[in-house]
Amino acid sequence: MTYKHIAERVFKIESDAISALANNLDSNFTSSVDAMLNNSGRLIVCGMGKSGIIGRKISATFASTGTQSFFMHPGEAFHGDLGMVNSEDIFLAISNSGETDEVLKLLPFLKENGNLLVSMTGNKESTLAKESTFHLDISVQKEACPLALAPTASTTATLAMGDALAIALMDARRFKPENFARFHPGGSLGRLLLTKVKDEMIQHNLPVVSKGTCFVDLLHVITSGEQGLAIVVDVNGYIEGVVTDGDVRRAMESHKSSIFLMTSQDLMTSAPITIGPNELLSYGISIMDNNNINKLVVSVDEKLVGILRK
Repeated sequence: MTYKHIAERVFKIESDAISALANNLDSNFTSSVDAMLNNSGRLIVCGMGKSGIIGRKISATFASTGTQSFFMHPGEAFHGDLGMVNSEDIFLAISNSGETDEVLKLLPFLKENGNLLVSMTGNKESTLAKESTFHLDISVQKEACPLALAPTASTTATLAMGDALAIALMDARRFKPENFARFHPGGSLGRLLLTKVKDEMIQHNLPVVSKGTCFVDLLHVITSGEQGLAIVVDVNGYIEGVVTDGDVRRAMESHKSSIFLMTSQDLMTSAPITIGPNELLSYGISIMDNNNINKLVVSVDEKLVGILRK
């Protein structure tokens, strides 16, 4: 069997495992979502070994999509971290066998503390499943591992069930892109939806010329400014037009050597598109996309204050 055939076999087994999860869904899934949606506390995810690794990702997905969540290692929980668990918190315990000792040791505390317990196991007859308020069945027919030893299809199924919970909660909360961006200020979406034009615009050494600037000087300003344009302003700083390097190239083709007799006023585009510094960056990007440009003049009361570029 070639490596390619092995990969195809793995993909088939794991995709079948995920598809089969739909048949495992019952009222426990709906009840779990409702409980998490109406919960005044946090969602604490717990798991050991590979289940713990998957649990960390599930918890991170919850946290970034509007559900207050954090991961708790069962060993650390048993040795003091249970002090962080409040009675209103929901506990999501993950164990494929449903018999993981480190997880089961936490059950007496959770019961005494009054925590609602949701479990994900591959065995609905397991101790963890039976002790849970709601149980989510993540059982798979077989692992992709040929020895049936390394968790493969089962961890994929677990991750998919976690995603299903998170997306159901997102839908119920009408979670929007700007909500996501708020939790991801360092990402590209956060940059677009949270950042304002003034945070990104170029403010210093702007390529500025007057209407009477001769062609040679205009060309020098465009080149040295490194923005691909020059902005035509009057003596009071009011914007009168813009000359781009594209305008210059087209004019050279049309006017040949006579272009050296022209000024900024002859080449400029009057009343250029502008944006205010307090507008969102996403709005500025959309203006540039819609007008097929990569620079945008930033103005306040028709006076130049900066340049925004993609």
